[in-house]
Amino acid sequence: MMTVMESVVEKIKVWFRFVPREGWFSQDTEGLWATKLSDDTARVGNAPFLQNGVAEGDVVQYQTDSDGLHWAVGQVSSSGNCTIRVVPVPTGPLGSSPQAVHQRLSPFGLGGEVFSEDFPMVAFTVPAGADFAGIKALLAQGQTEGWWHYEVGCGTGEWWGA
Repeated sequence: MMTVMESVVEKIKVWFRFVPREGWFSQDTEGLWATKLSDDTARVGNAPFLQNGVAEGDVVQYQTDSDGLHWAVGQVSSSGNCTIRVVPVPTGPLGSSPQAVHQRLSPFGLGGEVFSEDFPMVAFTVPAGADFAGIKALLAQGQTEGWWHYEVGCGTGEWWGA
């Protein structure tokens, strides 16, 4: 009689190195939670606040250093998801409320995380197949009307073409 082995999902933190942006945060690394797939690959599990070019669901390759830290060295595959970051304008109609940002984007069903209470930036994962054109139109409207500033941390060809 055969038994089915249950696979244990191992969560690890994969670290990314980048050049700090002027007038932004001074950090030059960001750790993202990921599901370990092999000895050197993992699937990113959350939207990055600082690292560009990667989105939740992407598979990255990493190397483990002598301290046991896992450092990203490249992308293996794209999930098709995108990353957008939205910062409410404190003097605007939404105030400094990340909840208000979530509420405005809620019709699109986006998952997002808030950076901190002091800096209420929301990093959203925009799933492949979402209404990219509608999301882009709302982001542009919000920026024009002084609700928020936004940036695209990771966009696909479909995103840019929408």
